[in-house]
Formats: sequence, C-alpha cells, structure tokens
Amino acid sequence: MKVQGQRLFLLISFLSFAWSFSQVKVSGKVTFKNKGVAEVNVTLKDTYDGATTDANGNFSFETSEKEDHFLTFTHPNYNDVEKPISIGNQDISVNIELKEQINEINAVVVSAGSIEASDKKRATALLTPIDIYTTAGADGQISSALNFLPGVQKVGETEGLFIRGGTGTESKIFMDGSLINNYFSNSVPGIAGRDRFNTSLFKGNVFSSGGYSALYGQALSGALMLESVDLPDQSSYDFGISPIFLSAGFQRLSQDKNHSYGATLGYSMLDLMQEVFNFNTDFIDAPQGLNGDFNFRIRTKSGGFFKYYGMYDSNTMGVKSESLEPQDYDFSLVRLKGKNTYHNLSFRQKFGKYLLHAGASYSFNRSDLNFSTEKADMESDKTRILTDGNYLNFKTVLERKINRISALRGGFELNGTDEKLNFEEVNKHYKDLISSVFVETDLGFSNQLSAKIGVRAEHSSYLGKSNIAPRFALAYRLAQDWTTSFAYGLFYQNPESKYINGPANLDFQKSQHYIFQLQRASDGRSLRLEAFYKKYDQLIKFKNLEYVDNQNQYVQTADNNNGYGFAKGVEIFWRDKKTFENIDYWISYSFLDSKRDFMNYPVSVKPSFASEHTISAVAKRFIPEWKAGINLSYTYAKGRPYYDIASKNDTGQTVNYIRHEGRLKDYNALNLSFNYLPNLGKKDAKAFTVFVLSISNVLGTKNVYGYNFSRDGSRSSAVVPPVNTFVFVGAFISFGVDKTQDAINNNL
Repeated sequence: MKVQGQRLFLLISFLSFAWSFSQVKVSGKVTFKNKGVAEVNVTLKDTYDGATTDANGNFSFETSEKEDHFLTFTHPNYNDVEKPISIGNQDISVNIELKEQINEINAVVVSAGSIEASDKKRATALLTPIDIYTTAGADGQISSALNFLPGVQKVGETEGLFIRGGTGTESKIFMDGSLINNYFSNSVPGIAGRDRFNTSLFKGNVFSSGGYSALYGQALSGALMLESVDLPDQSSYDFGISPIFLSAGFQRLSQDKNHSYGATLGYSMLDLMQEVFNFNTDFIDAPQGLNGDFNFRIRTKSGGFFKYYGMYDSNTMGVKSESLEPQDYDFSLVRLKGKNTYHNLSFRQKFGKYLLHAGASYSFNRSDLNFSTEKADMESDKTRILTDGNYLNFKTVLERKINRISALRGGFELNGTDEKLNFEEVNKHYKDLISSVFVETDLGFSNQLSAKIGVRAEHSSYLGKSNIAPRFALAYRLAQDWTTSFAYGLFYQNPESKYINGPANLDFQKSQHYIFQLQRASDGRSLRLEAFYKKYDQLIKFKNLEYVDNQNQYVQTADNNNGYGFAKGVEIFWRDKKTFENIDYWISYSFLDSKRDFMNYPVSVKPSFASEHTISAVAKRFIPEWKAGINLSYTYAKGRPYYDIASKNDTGQTVNYIRHEGRLKDYNALNLSFNYLPNLGKKDAKAFTVFVLSISNVLGTKNVYGYNFSRDGSRSSAVVPPVNTFVFVGAFISFGVDKTQDAINNNL
C-alpha cells in the first residue's frame, strides 16, 4: 500500500507539472487615442478565460486552450473588437486600439440658441405642461411661461414673443411642424391677446431664441416648435370652473389603444371680476370668449400616426378711454369682434430606412374693429377696420438615418396667404404664396463632436423674389458634463402684410445670427451661458403714420427696405432640482444691447420693445403633508425707451422726427400661486382634482408699458395693464384618470 501511494503521488505531481507547463499567458494593453482604457472586458471567445483591464489599460490572464481562437474586447463606450490569435506553447502579447462607440445617449447635441422639453436626454429640458401650469404668473399659457426664460423680453401691451431685440412678429410658432398663423387671440390696442391653444394639447416643445433649423423659415428672431400629444393614457372626462371661465371635455381611447378622439368646450367672461377688482381699463363690453375643439388620433399597424386637431374661438370686448383731444371729443371707444378657426392634420410613418413627416394646416381669422368718439354722451366719427385672412400651410419632410447619431432630411413647404382689408377708402386684397425647399444633415463625428448643416431656399409670389439661407451649428464636449456650441444662420422674412397697402418695390427682410454657448448639465442641475450677435438688413421703412382716433397706428404703408439694425447680448440660465428637497427653481439673466432704424424711426435708436437688463426667478415647492404646491416667480426689467414720433413738412418733403422721448419706469412683478390636491394618497382614486389660487403682481406694482400722445404732442396717457393685481381661483377635475402621483413628481 505504501508503494502504491508513492506511485499515485508521483503520478499526480507529474500531471500537475504537465498542466502548469501547458498554460499560456495572454497579455497586452488596450488604448484609445494612445491612452489606456480601464474596465475593458477581455475574453477568449467561447471559453471562461479572460480578464479586465486596469486603470492603465493593461490586462493579463492564463489559458490552457490551444490552436486558433478569437480574443474579444468589449466596453459600453467603444465598439466591440475581435482579434484572431493562435495559441501554442509561447506566451502571447496583444495590443488593441479601440474605436469610440457613437450613440444617441452619449453623443453631444447641438443646442446653441435652443431649449428642448420633449427630449428626455437633455438636462435643460424645460416647459413641459407641468412646468407651465405651475409657473406663477404664467396663467397656464405657453407664451407667458417663455417670458421667464433668457432672451425673451417682457412686453405687456401687445401679444407675441419678443426675442433678443426682435419684434413680436419676428418669431413664429409651429404645431407638429406646420405653421400656426394667428396663434394669439384678436386684441385691441394696448391689450395683449392670449394664447388660443390649450397647454395640455402639447407633450413637449423646442424653443429656439436664434439659429434655428433650416426646416423652419419666415422668422427673423426665433421659433417655437410645439409637439402635440399622441394617444391619451386612458379615457377621461375633464371639467374646469372658475369665476372667469367654464370648460368641459373628454378623451375616448379605444380598447385596442390604437385610436382616440375627444373634444372640449369653454366659455370665458370677465364681468364678475370687474365688480371685484379696480381695473385700470374701462371695459364698456367686458372681454368674453367662446372656444371649442375636436381631435382624433390613429396609430397605424406599422407604428405610424395620423393626428387631427381642429378648433374655433370667438372673442369680443369694448374699451373706453379718455380723449387726448378734448377740444374734439371726450372719450375714445373701440369695440372688437374676433373669430378664428384652425385645422391641423399631420402624418408620421416609417418606410424602411426612411421616416416621413407630412402635415397641413388651415386657418381663418377675422378681426372686426369699430372705432368711435363720444362727446356729451353722443357717439360719432364711427370707423370700421375689417380684416379677413385665409392661411394655408403644407409641409413634407423625409428623413433617413445615416448611423446612430447622423441623419439626412429634406423636404418642401408651401405657405399661402389671402387677406382682405376694408378701412374707409382703403380696400386691400393681399395674396402671396411662399414656396420653400430645404435640406439638412446631422453629422456625428464622435461622441465629443457633432454638427448640423442646412440650407433653405424660398420664393415669394407677391415679392417676385427668392432667397437662399444657409444654417450651420457645431457642438463639442469639453468634459463629461461640459459642452460648447456655436451656431450661424441667415434668416429671411416677408414684410408684414398690414404694412403693404400700396405699390412698393419691397424685398425680404434679413437677419444674421451668431451664437456661442457654454453649458454644464449634470443630474438635476444645469448651467447655460450664451452670447449672441444679430445683424438686421432690409427692414421695412415707411414715411408717416395714419391714426384711427388716436388709437395707435393701424394703417401704414411700407415705402422701402432701407431699414437696418443690430442686437447683441449675453444670457445666463441656472436650473436646480437637486440641492433642496422637493424644490425646483431656476434663475435667468439677459443683457441686451440693440438699435434699429426701421418703420417710422427717423434715426437708429434703441427700439421701444427692448429692455437692457432682464432678471427672472422661478421657484416651486411641493409639500406632501399639505397636499399642496407653492410656486413663486419674479421678473425685473430695466425700463424700456419710449418715443413720440411725429411728421413735419421740410422743404416740400414729409420728414419724421422724435418729438418726445424718455425711459419707462423699471418693470417689477412678484407672482404667487397655490395648487391643492384633495385626493392625494387615495390609491384607488378614479379622479384627479386640483384647486388653484394664483395672484399676479402680488405687491400691486404700477407698471407702465408705454405712452400715447395727442396729435400735437402736448398731452399723453400711460399704457398700463388692465389691472395691477389679478387673482384667479379655479378647480380642475378629471374623471377616469388619476394624475396625482404625476403632479407630485412634476411629471404631468
């Protein structure tokens, strides 16, 4: 037995020695751009042998495998590599240079000039529906919420997005790619129109304050691209009630969840609030409106979408103001009757490697303004301005992915306008068809470098002229959380049709944008610094004004395109959702230096709609134990300039000059709102209810938007908000769906 044991020991020792002798060492280094890459999995394919690279990219392991094999190298941020090797009795050394894996998650995104709220990959995502509804002072309106972002000027006397020294008409708004003509309700001088569209209609947006994509045109300053919801999560019934409006609606989702339809109806009136608050505006006819809409959405079997949205609204109001011409009359009166309808049909479908977007929209808008004067309780000098407009937009975009982050897209667009104006002896019929073609490419060179290059060409049948507008943007990642972007673009826009009341040799208005951005985005926090320069050329000019009973200018005639100007500035934006528990806040600052010589300006001056310094702050806090949210916002804007521009005859020529000028008092407004969710915590709740209390301009600051002047310039009156402080109280109820948890998580 002893001898047998010794023999067995010798046999095991021999086998162990033979086994160790047959082991081969495989080692090497993995690099990217001559630097070692850590955490790379190195594996001998179809075996259990392998290792992971160290901090310097080195690896080493032993194997008893023989003959031909593949050595694989894998890492989430780099392309997989397979290296053939032949294993004999000698150690093997293998060095590998990896190639970066380019993908949508890690790739840097061009963002100069724009903030996107539909792309969840972006830490700067803003203005989702819950952001808008919970921003105090925004009144649930998309355009009002944009006023708390950098680059947007606070101009209260008229509607529109005033972006970086541009007028409100130099920005355009799109729904699912199609242009929305008359996004704002009809209005009277000195009172801004409201958004016609319900914020809940849209699931996201891209707001561009400059350098926007070649897919969009006819805007000198910026663009807001709204994306409507697809299918609702489930069927529901909605009701809203407040002292100023009533609303009801429903959404029906099919059992197969492939199609839905819905409708809403609303009525608003300001009569009751006139009895409660001390209004600055004397409404002889309190503002009231009726609106309704209908929608349907169909998901195709192959994953495409048909979407239709149609709406109708009407609004009326009447305003009475003291006369600046007391020798002629005591009061000026203006009454408005407005009607509008809008239809939008869009289609999205993938065909193999191609994605087709097609959309069409039609809108009709009527603005019926009636002016008169009153003296000794007798009305006279009645004048009517009636404007009817029909607008048609059709657009098709075909897109193909080149690789994971590169794409090529192109298409064409038709934008038709047919307007009729009747005013005393002026009977205008304006027709234009703007046809456009465009092509654009996203180029992802690496996860650190990408570019967007595009060009757009347009032709106007009315002007009889064409243009070509190149666009270019470049983005580079400086570090893990830091990116920088640069954008350049050329932008054209037709002169506004309301200024075309006679023959004139006009051309496209033109602007050039130069934008540089530095951005840091980490989990829950984002910092955005942006500098820009805009150069304006071929802006319209006209010689004089025609007043309608001193209710601001309405009928002017464009004379030429000799206007010009510039705008330059710096913007800072900071948003933080992480530092303080259950608190989301952001702060924005804009510096703007701008001058223009356009319209009836006699010289180049700071435009009356541009404020040099603007600061906004928004804070939101949800308190679970109170079942409530508290929201604050504050805006400060340095006083804008104002001008009284008059005409005089100088050696037989009509010459404009500045008769009075000055600076408005600084704008200040602190806003507060409360949201209360009474059914919080009821897990089986089949309804979602929220009560809202909103107070605009809590401190009652008496802000001034501008001044009107008498014909001889001897008297003036301030243009002020209809009311200094406004309180809104309302309740919103949804049956069939509980969004309480979404509200808590700020994910509505």
